[in-house]
Amino acid sequence: MPPPFKPTVVVLAAGHGRRFARSGGTTHKLDAMLGDGTVLAQVLRSVVASGLPCHVVRRAEGVSSSGMDGMGYSIARGVAATADADGWLVLPGDLPLVRWQSLTAVAQSLATHAVVVPQCGDQQGHPVGFGRTCREALLQLQGDTGASAIVRAHRQAGTAHSLLLDDPGIAIDIDTCDDLARAQALLASGAFAQGASDGKR
Repeated sequence: MPPPFKPTVVVLAAGHGRRFARSGGTTHKLDAMLGDGTVLAQVLRSVVASGLPCHVVRRAEGVSSSGMDGMGYSIARGVAATADADGWLVLPGDLPLVRWQSLTAVAQSLATHAVVVPQCGDQQGHPVGFGRTCREALLQLQGDTGASAIVRAHRQAGTAHSLLLDDPGIAIDIDTCDDLARAQALLASGAFAQGASDGKR
């Protein structure tokens, strides 16, 4: 019996968070408190609950804004560090309301598709899933453009799959203090139960 298909979740946590600072944030946005933990802790809670392997890409020592920097470079670093993975789920570290069920749904879909893009209503979100056939292209990424060109190429080739999910958390990121306040209100309302294993939210 073949081993289970378990792509690695690459959590991007190397960004500067400048917009958050400009909006009045007194700490890095990933270290800001949200509910009973930090923004990044909420993301990692969902990753752990999904049961998928995980690699967190943090800022490299000595890297400046003019050096090897940006989302593309972070993705490439994460893929290089997990080169033998079954595939990769790219998840920005500032999406604290994403449900663990969404991660497992993308992972399951990735078993039969080269690229999987989750969507809730008319909004695309994360994590975006990439199969092993995308590895070399992911390793070549640089700058701050992310992997949009890879997704676009697979859409044109008909090998990208849009996965419809009932999870607005796939597109609720934290860029400003106002974003953080809205996420806090959503958590307080009980609309999002992070890390729960009963399938409810």
